[in-house]
Parts: sequence; structure tokens; C-alpha cells
Amino acid sequence: MAAGKSTAHDLGAHICFADESGQSLIPPKGRTWAPRGARPVMRVAGRRGGRVNIAGAVCFKPGHRPRMFFKLHVHRSRKGEPKTFTWGDYRDFIRMVHLQLGTPVVWVWDNLSTHLQQELFDFEAEHKDWLVIFHLPPYAPEINPQEGVWSLLKRALADFAAADLTHLTRVIKRKLKKIQYRPHLITGCLPPTGLGLQGLIETPDITHST
Repeated sequence: MAAGKSTAHDLGAHICFADESGQSLIPPKGRTWAPRGARPVMRVAGRRGGRVNIAGAVCFKPGHRPRMFFKLHVHRSRKGEPKTFTWGDYRDFIRMVHLQLGTPVVWVWDNLSTHLQQELFDFEAEHKDWLVIFHLPPYAPEINPQEGVWSLLKRALADFAAADLTHLTRVIKRKLKKIQYRPHLITGCLPPTGLGLQGLIETPDITHST
């Protein structure tokens, strides 16, 4: 991530790692207690129940507590309804994070096709005074600390049977807000990436979007 070595420092920016995840009404598998030979069975809604899509970003800056932000998109499998986030949703998410942080933003994410739309490059160019976007190398989720947040969320949802999408959405919001108020959990997502906080600002190895 050499191109980001001086960018965040020069701008006085937070460096934010963004990613997407989602959860249907079929819960992640987890371990639980049960009498020997009597594995518990829970019936849940099938694939047609819709999906809660989540955009998230963990943000770091030396001398500041780490922050995590998220945005939800509920897909109810209705005709003509967007299945996931549009480029406009991502634009609004970036703007919201910037306003909440009150600093310039160095935004780092993968090469999802929606992230590569010209409208987002134009948005970056229009706001170059506070926004710089970088793209991670292909197939490198292991260096994105936001993946650690998804791991924590999936663990919290293991074997959870939601009644419907409204119930699932409410629980996901509650679980993510708990992570937001526990900075040590966000910081704990850094070590698996091999990036220290100092490294995020001084030695990034990513490719610029333009």
C-alpha cells in the first residue's frame, strides 16, 4: 500500500477500510449444547425470504479511537427492487462517514464492479479536497480489517432464527451497534491483517483507483 504512505498523513485523514456482507433468514451455523444424540433442529424461512445487505467501514487514525460505520439495504425479493447497494448508496455512505468523522477520508475497498463505476470516480474528483479512494489488490480480503467485523457479526448470529426480515434487521443493527461502542473489538480486527495502526498510515500497499 505504498501509494497511501503519505496521503493520509498529508491530509490529516482517517483511513477507512470498507466492505460488504449480507445475511438471509438462514442463520450461520454455530455450536450449541444439547443432550447426546439429540441434536436440536430449528426450522427457518427458505431462500425466498429476502436478504439484509450490509456496507461497513472501519476507520483508523493515530491518536483517535477507531470507528466503525454501517449502512443496511433490505431486499425483500419484490419485483423491480434493487438487490443490493447502488453506486449512489455507496456515495451517500462515504459522505456520511466523512461528516461523522469530521476529517478527510482515505477510502480503501475492493474491486467490486459497483465500486468501479465512473460516477464514483467523478464523485472522488469533485471532492478531492477531502476524499481519496484506493482499491485493494484482487482476491485479498485477508488484508481488510472490516472482514473481522463480519466475523464477529456472524458469530453473534450463529443459530439465530429470525421470525422475518424486520426481526433480522433489528437484531443486526443491535449487534453492529454493540461493536461500535467497543473500540477494542474494532482494534482487534487489525492483527489478522498483518497491518499495525502505524502501518496503515505509513506503509500501505494498495493500488490507486485512477
